[in-house]
Parts: sequence; C-alpha cells; structure tokens
Amino acid sequence: MPLRDRILERDYLGAFCKHTHVYRAGAGSGPLRGLTFGLKDIFDVSGHRTGFGSPDWFASHGEASSTATVARHLLEAGATLAGKTHTEELAFSLTGENAHYGTPLNPAAPHRVPGGSSSGSAAAVAGRLVDFAIGSDTGGSVRAPASFCGIYGIRPTHGRISLDGVCPLAPIFDTVGWFARDAALLAQVGDVLLGGTPATPGRLLLATDAFALALPGAADALAPALASLTALLGEAEPVTVSAEGLSAWFDVFRVLQYDDIWTTHRSWVTRVRPTFGPQVGPRFDAVALVQPHEVAVMRERRVEIVALLDEMLADNAVLVLPTVPDIAPLLRLPPAETIAFRERALALLCIAGLGGLPQVNLPFGTLHGCPLGLSIIAARGNDEMLLDIAMRLAPASARDR
Repeated sequence: MPLRDRILERDYLGAFCKHTHVYRAGAGSGPLRGLTFGLKDIFDVSGHRTGFGSPDWFASHGEASSTATVARHLLEAGATLAGKTHTEELAFSLTGENAHYGTPLNPAAPHRVPGGSSSGSAAAVAGRLVDFAIGSDTGGSVRAPASFCGIYGIRPTHGRISLDGVCPLAPIFDTVGWFARDAALLAQVGDVLLGGTPATPGRLLLATDAFALALPGAADALAPALASLTALLGEAEPVTVSAEGLSAWFDVFRVLQYDDIWTTHRSWVTRVRPTFGPQVGPRFDAVALVQPHEVAVMRERRVEIVALLDEMLADNAVLVLPTVPDIAPLLRLPPAETIAFRERALALLCIAGLGGLPQVNLPFGTLHGCPLGLSIIAARGNDEMLLDIAMRLAPASARDR
C-alpha cells in the first residue's frame, strides 16, 4: 500500500475519513520533524474537498484552493499529515456519533462514545495512530473528547490562532484545538501555533459550583489530581464562578451560539436542505427559532460574564474544575439521555467559551475504569502558562502515554 494510504490500513478505530483522504509529507526540518498528525475534516487542504461531517456538504462544495493556515504551519514545522479525521455533522454535537460515517471507537472505553465533534482526532491520538491531532472547540469539542478518551487537549484563547481555511460552526466561539498523549508534545505543538512565553502562575482557584455539578464519584475520582495541582501551585481558594448558577450561563451560551450558527449556515441549509442525522437535525431545527430579543439580552449578559471572569482570573490566577461532570456516555443512548448529558456538560464547558479563555484537559482521573479529566482555565492569552503547568504536573508514567 502506498505511504499516503497506510493510515487507512492501520485505522482499527474508524477515526480517519476514507471519502476525503489526504496525505501530506512535512518539511524536511523543523521542531515537529518526524511526527505525524491527524486533521479534523473541517480544515481545508488544497486540492481536496472538506467534508465537514456531512455528505451533503461534501457534495455541495468543491476542492479547496488553499490549505488552512494551521495545517500549513504544522507541515512547515516538519509534521506529516497522516489523514483527515472524522467529525460530527457540521461539528455540532458532543458525542461523536455521526449518522452517515459512523462513530470512531473510544480506545479507552470501547462501549462508550469518543466525544465530539473532534471524535476522530481524539480517537486517533488515544489509539496511538498519530502523535497528535488537530480538532476544533466551539462548545467543548476538544475538551470533552480529551476527557472521554484519557488524553491531553487544549482549547486556546479565542481568536489567538487563525481560523483561515476552517469551516465555521459559530465564529463567536470557534477555536482551533489539539490533542496529545503527553503534555510535552501538547506544549511543543503550542510552541509552533502560539509561540509565546509562559507567565508565572498566581492563585489557584477551586470552582466549587463546577465541582457540585459533577455526578457522584466524579469529584472523588479527581481528588488525587487536584492534590497534585495544589502541591505544585499552592492551596486552592474556593470560589463560586456563577452566583446565579452555571446552568444560567449555559443559557447565555446556547442562545448566542444558536444565533451565530443560524446566521452562518442559514443560506446553505435553506438552499441545500441537507439530510441531518437524528442527533443534529433537531438541533438545527432549534437554532432557527432563536428570537432577536433573546439574543440582545444574552449579549448584554455575556459582557457582564466576561468582566466577572477577567476580574476572577487577574494576576495569572488558575481556575480548576472538572472538564465534564462524568465519564463518557454509553453508545446509542436514547435522545433524552443524550440531551440531559450534553446540557450538564455544557454548563461546565461554557465557562471558557463565554470568556474566550484557554483551557487544558489533564487526563489524570479514572472512574469505573474510564477516563475523567480535570481542567485548568486561565485569563485570555495565558495559554502557554497552562501548557507549562501541564508539563510540570505530568506524572512520569504519563510522559509516554
């Protein structure tokens, strides 16, 4: 089999796209030389179609004329693109179950979802098919799969990394993100894509309301990881992130995200009338129903939330919380159970989204034999500080996961 197709031969997880496969060798030199990566199928590669998790999108769009900035920078740094990885339809869900292309296997919990929408990227890294992988994170599409699959993942500061050549979901929240099995490589990719210097961490803040949303057993499972973090950064100061409740913050996020999705995709949806799967179809029905007066109110609320988070995270403070409230859901749950899990998870995941903040998943927890992540969040622009903390915190046994 030609070199360009070898990842498809090795892919025992269903993580890579066969319908839009692409291989690109990296430059002969650079900091990432000799490493391989997967690229979520929302990033353009010149001469190839971008599928965006939807056969109708694939059929209604031509070949890309240029390569996404992120992918180009990685190739120039020496990394080799092994292939495109699966995503959910239009990157709009958290489970990773694509009705058209199937669900990648979660190597850490085979009977549970890998998480979405960066499902293929997370599975490919967890299953050791590639060294690292690129995803995107709007509502949690890197952070949740990283927790579910037991790997590192970062959502960077909103707007810090170019989204040129990337299919949008909701641009006001969209970010590039990436996965790795060890913290050093996560930071090494960050050196290429971010290029800054880490600040010295300030106070450690414990998000008590976020931990209160974790399901029974989750907080206990994360206690050893939290102890390691406090040993590194000092005793954690308890804080309440949202006085009115994180579910209220999720409502703000939901309305603004839905409005932005409909603004972005209304023309294509009404023109093409795509066939969505049972998870994504109802969500697109819902985005069309958001009313302008709701959006106006939630925009004002977001301004207040951003100001509150800016004050809380001043002076290089670090906020710690569960990445998601529980381990990965079982495959093929009834819709009502999937919705309930998604809303619980988004009440935690919306914090960084609303604030435009960087967040790193630390894969240090286990519950019922399945991975469970602890997260650290910092002020906008403190991405490198979080990556440095992750490297300093990583147990020796996790450095070659």
